[in-house]
Amino acid sequence: MSPPAALGDQRREPPPKSPAQPTTACLQRPGSPPEQDSHPLGQEVMEPPLSAPHGIQISDITCDSFRVSWEMPPYEIQKVTHYFIDLNKTGGQKENKFKHRDVPTKLVAKAVALPMTVRGHWFLSPRTEYTLAVQTAVKRNDGEYSVSGWSETVSFCTGDYAMEQVKQLQDKSEGIAGRMLPFQVFYRNQTAEYFQNVREKWGDVILPSLKDQSGSHGSPISGTLNGVFFSCNTEFNTGLPPHDSPYGRWRVTVPAGYLFNDDTHLYFADFYCMYTAYHYVVLVLAPRGSQGDTYCSARLPLLDPHNNPFLTFGDQGRYWHAQDLILEVIYTEPVPLRLGNLEEIKGHQLMSLSTANAKKDPSCKVCNIVGGH
Repeated sequence: MSPPAALGDQRREPPPKSPAQPTTACLQRPGSPPEQDSHPLGQEVMEPPLSAPHGIQISDITCDSFRVSWEMPPYEIQKVTHYFIDLNKTGGQKENKFKHRDVPTKLVAKAVALPMTVRGHWFLSPRTEYTLAVQTAVKRNDGEYSVSGWSETVSFCTGDYAMEQVKQLQDKSEGIAGRMLPFQVFYRNQTAEYFQNVREKWGDVILPSLKDQSGSHGSPISGTLNGVFFSCNTEFNTGLPPHDSPYGRWRVTVPAGYLFNDDTHLYFADFYCMYTAYHYVVLVLAPRGSQGDTYCSARLPLLDPHNNPFLTFGDQGRYWHAQDLILEVIYTEPVPLRLGNLEEIKGHQLMSLSTANAKKDPSCKVCNIVGGH
């Protein structure tokens, strides 16, 4: 016979299970947070997960800023402490969704009222396509974040330089313009085939063409303004146009007064270099009231034709150009060939000096500005 169990060793049989009690669904107002279960005293409340932002809208886009807003439930607006923004240049690769603690170089902002302005020349370039997605987050007491899912991804393109940025380029270029040299003609070099087309197909008129993508990436005239490209720089020792050209062995010279006079407006357009010591300034000559004049007046600084460091004219048919800059002059209207003289030059065709679609050196401290290349 087994000895009786000690008092402390006695085991009680578990009570029979009571029937399951029916549960009652709690009715909630639309937009209110879900009800939380009761919790033992001293345990942390389990917050409901944040919903992913949606309805992303981007507005007020400039060359280095934009405004962004999205929708989220009203009950989350007060508790969200941070926004995480995933911003990528469009380049064919997949967007790299990140976790804040892993990639601190991505955009992290304290929560503010929407729409929120995002501004930064160090990560936004002009005329560039980007994709954007958003996460919201709550910073916990332990320093970590409770985050929502990612929003949908949207695309947008930053804008051209505004007048403010073009004036910054103007200010920088004025510092290296140098003294003024006299000149008498604007000239344009092209191939024999080009001028054959002028005579046979275009009615002896040089027609404007679309400005290429050379120069600053944010230039408001690249790919948008039509004009006829001319040069005016002269050789220091002769006062005449150089014998060589990168654009062709045939040259038309037009007396300066036909294009640059009291009936034209002179605009500053760009300042750039191509990984060399030479710096270029782009100027626009637009007859008053022309379509080109209207376009430039809203986007480019207007210069005094009698008092500026780039290109001027005075009394008795005298004209001057800056010595230490290579000037590219765009005339916005057709130019009859009969206004000038066409002849073959004696020098070489230096193709390496062509600026056609030339890319600006983004590392040059002389011609780059804060806010883009």
